[in-house]
Amino acid sequence: MSRDDLINTTRAILAKGGFDISPLMSLRSVCFDVVGRRDDTLLIIKVLSNIDAFSRENAEEIKVLADVLHASPLVIGERSSSGPLEPGIVYSRFNIQIISNDTLADHVLENAPPFIFAAPGGLYVRLNNELLRTVREKEGISLGTLADVAGVSRRTIQMYESGMGAMIDAALRLEEYLDRPIIETVDPFEYKPDVSSRTYELKGNVKSGSMILDHLIDIGFAVTPVTRSPFDALSRNKDVVILTGMDNQDERLIQKAMIASDISRISGRHSVIIVEKKHGRDNVESTAIVSKEELKKMDDKNELTDVILSRGGKQ
Repeated sequence: MSRDDLINTTRAILAKGGFDISPLMSLRSVCFDVVGRRDDTLLIIKVLSNIDAFSRENAEEIKVLADVLHASPLVIGERSSSGPLEPGIVYSRFNIQIISNDTLADHVLENAPPFIFAAPGGLYVRLNNELLRTVREKEGISLGTLADVAGVSRRTIQMYESGMGAMIDAALRLEEYLDRPIIETVDPFEYKPDVSSRTYELKGNVKSGSMILDHLIDIGFAVTPVTRSPFDALSRNKDVVILTGMDNQDERLIQKAMIASDISRISGRHSVIIVEKKHGRDNVESTAIVSKEELKKMDDKNELTDVILSRGGKQ
C-alpha cells in the first residue's frame, strides 16, 4: 500500500469513528500527516509505511506540538525491518506509541482496545498491579507461590505489583490461578510526556534571530520555533496559543494558511500568517493575515491577539 493510501485509510477510520479530521495535506516534509479530535481526545498523527523512517527529530517536534496543544502524538505504520506490524499490538519509538491501521480500527470502531505492547525483550501485557497485590494479600498467597505459578522469581512478582509489565504467558497463568481479570487493556492514545515545550520556548531577553519572532517576544509572547510543521512557530501567553506562520508567496501563503486554519479549528487554537507587505485580504478562512508593517506598530500582545481574533472570525 502506498503512503498516500495509508494516510487515506487512517483518515477514513477516524472519520467513521466520529473524529473531526484535517484534510489531506499537500505539504511534504512535515512532522505529522493528520490531526483529529473526538471530544477531549486530540491526536497528532504521523503515517509511515516503514516505521524505521520515523526519526528522533520528527518525534521531538511532534512531542513539542502535543505538549503545547494538549494532544497525544501517534504513529500509524505498516511494517518495520522486523516485519509487518501485527494487529492488536502497540509498539513504540522515542516514547511515541505506534499501531497499525487494523489496531486503530479495532480501537476506534469496535471499542476493542489492544492488550499487548512490544518492548525490548518481547511482547508484554499490563497488569492491574493494585488488584494483584490486594488479592494476594487478602487471600494470604505468598510471593513464592505466585512466583511458582507464573514461572518467575519472587522479585519479579514484586515488580509486577509495582507496575511492571508482564510476559504474556506469565500473566495468563496468574490470571487463571487468581481467577481475576488482572490483565488490562493498552490505550494507544495514552501519552506520558517526556519532553516539555518549555525547553524550546523563547521569551524575555532570549532572541530567535527572526525579526518577526523577536518582535513577538518583545511584546510579551513566548515563542516556540518549529521547523517540520506547516507553520513556523507556536506563540502563546496565558490566554491563547497561536499557530504562527511567515510567508509572502501568494500560492504558498494560501496553502499554508488553509492548513493552519484547519489545524487551528480542530485543535481549538488560533492562527496567523505574517507577510512582508500588506496583502489584499485580511484572512484565509480562519487564519488571520497580518503585515510586518502592522506588526511593527504593535507594542502589546493583546493588540495582536485582538487583530487575530477579529480577522480570523473567532471571538
